[in-house]
Amino acid sequence: MRTTLTTGIPSPPLEWSAIHLGPLTIHVYALCLLAGMAAAVVITQRRLSPRGGPDGVVIDIAIWAIPLGLVGARIYHVLTHPDDYFYAGADLWDVVRIWDGGNALYGSLIGGAVGAWIGCRRAGIRLASFADALAPGLLVAQAVGRLGNYVNQELFGRPTTLPWGLEIDANAPMFPDDTPAGTVFHPLFLYEMVWNVAGAMVLLALDRRFGLRWGRLFGLYLVWYGLGRSWLELIRIDPTSGSWLGIPANLWTSVLVITLGLVIFLVQGRRHPEPEGSVHLPGREPVPGPERSDDAEAPATDS
Repeated sequence: MRTTLTTGIPSPPLEWSAIHLGPLTIHVYALCLLAGMAAAVVITQRRLSPRGGPDGVVIDIAIWAIPLGLVGARIYHVLTHPDDYFYAGADLWDVVRIWDGGNALYGSLIGGAVGAWIGCRRAGIRLASFADALAPGLLVAQAVGRLGNYVNQELFGRPTTLPWGLEIDANAPMFPDDTPAGTVFHPLFLYEMVWNVAGAMVLLALDRRFGLRWGRLFGLYLVWYGLGRSWLELIRIDPTSGSWLGIPANLWTSVLVITLGLVIFLVQGRRHPEPEGSVHLPGREPVPGPERSDDAEAPATDS
């Protein structure tokens, strides 16, 4: 096997993907996901509180959204990569080993949306209001999570001669067959990180300028992310991904996501031209506690 001389962005050694503490193994991929989730919770709470959202309500909703999001992410990945998990002699436990990588963002959106709906209903918060507060933080979370793909050496594009090409270990599971060792690839993880951070800034600017509510900001999030994933999927190397008519499954899903985002933005804009009065569900607004008078608070004195 010949070796190319092109150099670029180095990838961490494969052994860095996990930290071993005695019998305990901590996967860096999982740590990146947790860091992204924490960032999203903090950003969303800071955006929801000035609109009347109670302190800690985002955590209450996240308790439902995050687990179901992880389940949805894994199910989507497995269904779109069946040859990786279902073959003669396969270890079916690989289906649930999410720490080894393989969590699809689109699946997490579906599962997370179900969890957020449950959490919002229980907390008395409008789902659309929560989604609008979440949108910028979700892009930040996705950017942070892509660092886990970098450590796992699993998200890259076609070979390139660009100076920022990504070096991938020839022994990495995703290294394409019949490709010379030393080949560098488009760093899709980095492209998506930049796209997501830029998107978060754009959404924040649009929200400050136009005060987008009733789910419209979340609709723009879907459009922004779907557009980014569309062009990234065109250069991505993912040989085991399912496809229809020769088009990757994620590209089909991206088109659906963009369409859904546009529908949400346009329909909600027509249905709700009025300002969003409250983030609470009708009848679930917090009841203010009784105020104590100054006389009641003053200590008694002898007359």
